[in-house]
Amino acid sequence: MIAPARVAAYQALRAVSAGGADLPTAVATARGRLTDDRDRALVTDIAVGVQRWRAAIDHLIVAFSKRRLDRLDPEILEILRLSAYQLLHLTRVPASAVVDDAVDLAKRAGKKSASGFVNAMLRTVSRRRASLPLPPRPAAPGGKASDDSREAALDYLSITLSHPRWLVERWYDRFGFGDAEAWCVFNNTPAPLTLRANRLRTTPQQLVERLAADDVHVRPARYAPDALIVVDGLPLRTPGIESGLFVVQDEASQLVAVAANAQPGMRVLDACASPGGKTSAMAADMRLARRAAEHEGTVRRSPEAEGGVLVACDVRARRMDLLRQTIAATGGNVHLVRTDLLRPLPFTRPFDLVVVDAPCSGAGTLRRDPDIRWRRREQDLASLAAAELTMLQRAADAVAPGGRLLYATCSSEPEENEAIADAFLRTTPAFAGVDLRVVAPALAVDLVDRRGHLRTEPHRHQLEAFFAAAFVRI
Repeated sequence: MIAPARVAAYQALRAVSAGGADLPTAVATARGRLTDDRDRALVTDIAVGVQRWRAAIDHLIVAFSKRRLDRLDPEILEILRLSAYQLLHLTRVPASAVVDDAVDLAKRAGKKSASGFVNAMLRTVSRRRASLPLPPRPAAPGGKASDDSREAALDYLSITLSHPRWLVERWYDRFGFGDAEAWCVFNNTPAPLTLRANRLRTTPQQLVERLAADDVHVRPARYAPDALIVVDGLPLRTPGIESGLFVVQDEASQLVAVAANAQPGMRVLDACASPGGKTSAMAADMRLARRAAEHEGTVRRSPEAEGGVLVACDVRARRMDLLRQTIAATGGNVHLVRTDLLRPLPFTRPFDLVVVDAPCSGAGTLRRDPDIRWRRREQDLASLAAAELTMLQRAADAVAPGGRLLYATCSSEPEENEAIADAFLRTTPAFAGVDLRVVAPALAVDLVDRRGHLRTEPHRHQLEAFFAAAFVRI
């Protein structure tokens, strides 16, 4: 009998490769069919691990089979990928069990004729584990690299460390071999589970104590003031998640709300708000806790009297549902409006602060979302940047005189970051750039570059690559 986790992982990977789902959706669907926590964890490990190491695994499949990938049946290719990942990275699993399950999976997929090929291929992978034919790590080139040393470095970064060649070529040219390698290693290291204490309902220290009582141990993060990194335990199985005491949110993502620095009494627009992490963080900064119902005797006051107004928007119905769920769980007094930031906004009163955490390539989040490596292409950047600039210009129309506009992405690439900030200032003379060290003093100094932009970089900060720039309406 095939291990249920391997069947579920195969189904998740086939869904991703066929374009039927992104990795988080496919994994969630596959995990939902399982009841054992160990099986659910193994599905995630295999599916995420295959996407993380796919370039290296595919290189080995081609090398050992002497066949191009497009000459293999899609089902067999996915079986080889997930099995090779287990043989190379999950060595606690007996190799014989991995091979036997792979052969049975091939038969179950209707590819019985390929079972002998699968068996032979995986036995070769297992036998060659100590001497894999992958590009070796070159000596870090000093000064200007020769064409040969550059190609050797890019082969190592793109194949052995399993990243898109176009992307590592950019990092290599901008940062050099050492930092590009460190970035790739960071992306190939599983990310910790990071929580954000919901200060509408608790404090970070109170949450630490509450989680400890449930056998969950955490430590404070380095940069985000409300971030807690899980050391051990299962916080999502505690009452705290249902009570809205915390949300799961990456530390770099939390810094967007820190950069926004929303204050009580402000009128704030979060223009690309789903899934709602930064929205609920800004609600806490503004002290916008939802009031008790009138029948409980609470005196109802205007939102302005309670500390300001926070409006959160997104465009797709599914993303609005996620946003609604987050706000309901965290208890923020937030107004939700479905709108498209590529079109004029429907608001008649301006806002003191508008935040545009723009949909982008996601190239800065490859550690947490490894499938993005293989879905994004270099030519996508131009169209994404054009849309991002339009969104920023639309959002600018909603900013009051003297008000601030914050633009943020989870991209590592200049076209989506400082190039957008520069283009916005060229085309929107009513705004001037403002240094985030001035408007968001809670940001650590080493997170703000010489132009006053928030910039987190894996090789420097051990955080996902996020960017933010602030502007003020003159």
